[in-house]
Amino acid sequence: MRLTITTFLTLDGVMQAPGGQEEDRTGGFDLGGWLPPHFDETVGGWMGETFERAEALLLGRRTYDIMAAYWPHVTDPAEGGPDNPLNRLPKYVATRDDELTWAGSHRLDGDLAAAITELKNRPGGELQVHGSGALARWLMREGLVDTYQLLVFPVVLGRGQRLFADGVPPAGLRLTGTRTSGTGVTMLTYDSAGSPTFGTV
Repeated sequence: MRLTITTFLTLDGVMQAPGGQEEDRTGGFDLGGWLPPHFDETVGGWMGETFERAEALLLGRRTYDIMAAYWPHVTDPAEGGPDNPLNRLPKYVATRDDELTWAGSHRLDGDLAAAITELKNRPGGELQVHGSGALARWLMREGLVDTYQLLVFPVVLGRGQRLFADGVPPAGLRLTGTRTSGTGVTMLTYDSAGSPTFGTV
């Protein structure tokens, strides 16, 4: 399986609390909910295509708790109900806590790099990380990320948790896909391409 990171970002790289004011107030963050005004059919269609490629989800504990508080209770057929991929797919969670009540959830602890490498070595589509900033940055440092899917929203916040925070390792990327919605969201797909190259202009 290819390990892919899918993240909603502001133009200045903030990934924190896209879906609502109360989603994640860590560090006193009070600018949550910047995604909904720009989420249209094009963005929804792109996300649907993303989930069609998923074999399993890999989540950090905070993102897992946010999703587990909502998706198991969805009954609206327009949102997929029990057949929504988030409910149907296996979910692997990087946590030491045994309390995982969402159906299909599995705890990963101990040697996390070895456990994730074993998952990647299984046949199938994509092992998808959604949100999960701390986990995503750890995966970057371990060299385990194959593909980045970045949805960049036309918003600048100036503060908040960033995906590419100080301390992530330098990396080269290769653009493999792009799409733009009518609301100004740019959907970018990059494959990892080893170390960056440098030159002089």
